[in-house]
Amino acid sequence: MRVALAQINPTVGDLEGNRKLVEESAAKAAAAGADLVVLPEMALTGYPPMDLLERAGFVAEQVRELDALLPASRNVGIVLGAVLPTESDHGKRLCNAAVLLSDGKRAAVQAKSLLPTYDVFDENRYFVPASERRCAMFRGKAIGLTVCEDTWVDRVPYASDPVADLAQQGARCILNPSASPWHVGKSVERRSMLSALADRHSVPVLFVNQVGGNDELIFDGGSCAVDGAGRHLASLPLFESGFAVVDLSDAIEGATPEPNEPEGAAQLEAGLVLGIRDYFRKQGLPPGAVVGISGGIDSAVTAHLAVEALGADRVLGIAMPGPFSSDHSLDDARELATHLGIELRCVSIEPMYASYRESFAELFGPKDDYGLAQQNIQSRIRGAILMAVSNAEGRLVLATGNKSELSVGYCTLYGDTVGGLAVLGDVYKRDVYALARHANALRTAIPQNVIEKPPSAELAPDQLDSDDLPPYEILDAVLEQAIEGGVGADGIVPPPGADAALVTSIVARLDRNEYKRRQSPLVLRTSTKAFGSGRRLPIVHRYGV
Repeated sequence: MRVALAQINPTVGDLEGNRKLVEESAAKAAAAGADLVVLPEMALTGYPPMDLLERAGFVAEQVRELDALLPASRNVGIVLGAVLPTESDHGKRLCNAAVLLSDGKRAAVQAKSLLPTYDVFDENRYFVPASERRCAMFRGKAIGLTVCEDTWVDRVPYASDPVADLAQQGARCILNPSASPWHVGKSVERRSMLSALADRHSVPVLFVNQVGGNDELIFDGGSCAVDGAGRHLASLPLFESGFAVVDLSDAIEGATPEPNEPEGAAQLEAGLVLGIRDYFRKQGLPPGAVVGISGGIDSAVTAHLAVEALGADRVLGIAMPGPFSSDHSLDDARELATHLGIELRCVSIEPMYASYRESFAELFGPKDDYGLAQQNIQSRIRGAILMAVSNAEGRLVLATGNKSELSVGYCTLYGDTVGGLAVLGDVYKRDVYALARHANALRTAIPQNVIEKPPSAELAPDQLDSDDLPPYEILDAVLEQAIEGGVGADGIVPPPGADAALVTSIVARLDRNEYKRRQSPLVLRTSTKAFGSGRRLPIVHRYGV
């Protein structure tokens, strides 16, 4: 049997457009001589549709688009993910299913058995799990239909194993339409898991993943096929649409080496670029982006990523020097703009800052230094300017803060947190520097001085980040244990240069600043635990660190 893997980039809610992507893939598969084409989970709705599933008519319209695919199945069998109405005693009336279309009819439906409800997933909110699993028959052969999480029994302690059930029934192969969101290193983890699964049950597994950005989630594709011994047969690229045909009749002879994929900063950049590009493309934001260019590392890397995603002609930089800005910061901003080929406009905030100082004197009495209020008003002036550009020109503001800063609240509400998308909000400071070095690997994109100089918000005379924060290598090591590791202060191993008291203070700041993160822009997810839907903590609580 020849099976085509069709890795497509659906847009959530574009039911007709997504159906056309499926039709195009089916036509390509038929032309390539495939018997069957497999597409991602919820290919027609896009994933995740969230509460669109509860909107009147949404599922019914998607079912009509599913039925509109029936004529295409006369030329080639089609397996795709879809949302279908179902009977249930649990108050929910939908299932997340793999559907086989063949010979102009709906030949088989298998509901998803394992509904993930952790991290960014909330499928128990909408769906009823399968009560049983049965092989489908396609051209005289038994095939096993599963959906995404049904193959993740090695990594999550579920009570049942859908692949085991289907293999015991004689399935010749397991087809797995998926919408598996990316984090750095996820593709290697998936391939290892799928290989072990196939080897354990002696059955080929064909995994087809969605690609593209949908809100905070980035889907990397990385679709692949492994034979019944877990050996690699075929793979599709990361971060782009793709298509391949696998001949399962000579699977053993056709085994190929596993793909070479980008690692580390290269993979991180590729994922962020896709997330930015699709956030703009799928919303139809033609004017492009605006970035506040401070001369620092975070804004430089954000601007570089925006250029890679959108093109230099769609990225505008705004330099906003203030009373404590160094001369080199403005020089670095100009050099960055030259390297990236973007327009840079410069507006001084000093007149506005002086006016605020006068107002502060009326409010608080004359002082030489108004402390934090004086510092933060500079950031808020800059945020207001960026939003004015957004309003006047229709550009989306890209926030530049990184995960290290957001974690401990080293940011200003309504200042550097303004924007529609936080590009680096799930990227620790150490990895921001790695991105900068990667950007310069082939050409100079980030000025060397930006990389080498000590980081500073430049909101006070001679200010450095180290005045308020521990060294970033210490901060990031503690935060990673607390956030990705889910460890409390007592369980964190202090990195070199830190002690238990410092660890406790960092974790306390992490908890104390949840209110800021709730008011920050959408954060592109690059790790296993990003700020957003996958990390849900109360703002008000008294649980100790």
